[in-house]
Amino acid sequence: MLIVHHLNDSRSQRVLWLLEELDIAYEIKKYQRTPQQLAPEELKAVNPLGTAPVITDGSVTLAESGAVIEYIIRKYANGKAQPPESGEVDDLYYTHYTEGSLMPLVVNRLVLGLVVDKAPFFIRPLISLLVSQILSRVLDPRLKLHAALIETHLSRSSTGWFAGGDEPTSADYMIIFALEAWSGLCPDMLGSNTKAFIERVHNRPAYKRSIEKGGPYAFARL
Repeated sequence: MLIVHHLNDSRSQRVLWLLEELDIAYEIKKYQRTPQQLAPEELKAVNPLGTAPVITDGSVTLAESGAVIEYIIRKYANGKAQPPESGEVDDLYYTHYTEGSLMPLVVNRLVLGLVVDKAPFFIRPLISLLVSQILSRVLDPRLKLHAALIETHLSRSSTGWFAGGDEPTSADYMIIFALEAWSGLCPDMLGSNTKAFIERVHNRPAYKRSIEKGGPYAFARL
């Protein structure tokens, strides 16, 4: 049986959502982050890098979100999660765009916030000023470009999904985690169509089941 090695508050939540949408049998092995918000050492027994998501499926062990999503859709979707012909290029692009272009910026913004929070109190004002300059001059202008790209694309989708079909596809499963994390950091950057997309995902019964089975998830706002 397919096993999802699920780290709380991680990219593996997107895999649980996909599996619930496909309504296939699977097991969850849960891993909890340390007090320092790192993955536990035991996850390295499955993936030497100690990152999630990871799945095992018989003799197959596979990590990396994009690879896992693609593998599951290819093997188990039975015609579901397929983009319409008119949306195939968009599905391909946004599937790879998420981790290739968007997530590095979101992660950098998250890390910079932690740098300020963890700085010794006597140098915190200086660190805060430095981080503020990095955000305003470098990171946030880039994020605003991405916000505009996503908002414009979704405004042209008659169904609200990235590939323009009647159901979510790999692009949607990939991008939801990035948008959830981003909305928690700076929600004012996101446009109305982007926020509606997040809400649409969160209102789906399959997504709600994925939260129930996966456990507490800091980025869910149901």
